Amino acid sequence: MSKILDYLRLVKFSHTIFAMPFALLAFTYAWVTSEPSHPLWLLLLQVVGCMVFARNVAMGFNRWADRDIDAENPRTAMREIPAGKVSPRGALLFIVINAILFIVVATTINPLCGWLSPVALAIVMFYSYCKRFTALAHIVLGVSLGIAPVGATMAVTGAAPLECWILALVVMSWCAGFDIIYALQDADFDRQRGLHSIPSHFSATTSLIISGLLHMASIALLLWYATYQPQSWLLYLGCAIFTAIVASEHYIVTPTRQRNIGIAFGTFNALASLSLALCLIANLLLFA
Repeated sequence: MSKILDYLRLVKFSHTIFAMPFALLAFTYAWVTSEPSHPLWLLLLQVVGCMVFARNVAMGFNRWADRDIDAENPRTAMREIPAGKVSPRGALLFIVINAILFIVVATTINPLCGWLSPVALAIVMFYSYCKRFTALAHIVLGVSLGIAPVGATMAVTGAAPLECWILALVVMSWCAGFDIIYALQDADFDRQRGLHSIPSHFSATTSLIISGLLHMASIALLLWYATYQPQSWLLYLGCAIFTAIVASEHYIVTPTRQRNIGIAFGTFNALASLSLALCLIANLLLFA
């Protein structure tokens, strides 16, 4: 049991809550606006399984690729691989198993999902090396998480209409914005190690401005996506809560007040994604 917990901690399984609600929102929208050929319970199980397997690959590969960097960084030195709780070989085996499961399950959904599953894995794994050569790694992370609603829509409809791409852009800009905030913790270490990030290239003030602009973009894109939803109080409530929580991140994290980064990153973003998804899914189920 302890070994299982080590692997769950390795991939930060609790952070699945960031992208999963958006995938379920896209799934629900596609389900109520199309005529799926699969039973609801089976398709939902397949989509959730793909989400979990893909994220295990992404985080597992990130921890494996960064194992030497993590060992040098005091903040990350106790992560599972540098701390010896999970071996590099064990991590690679975990990644391969989850990659195979992802491709197999995606293939059982429809041909499009099957053919694109290796592409999805390539994108989420590519992120792990980006900080070695570009400060735009935050955007790549956003893209990695943003493909979740696209994949969920393709699973239901076998296509990718505009709505799911708008939602993907919401996720991309939102995640890139909060990843910049998170990266403030390692700005000094990244500069010393020659790693690239927005905080390692710019001051904390400028980094937070860039993060704020990305979050403003995510809210604007959310309002665009909202035009495709049934107009009701649940829609307005969900958008308002999401906006308020994202704005609150920039209130509690400032250049001189960075001790709140953990709360902003973990708690606030989890609440933002969950509250938005719950309100908009309920909106679709009740008013579509």
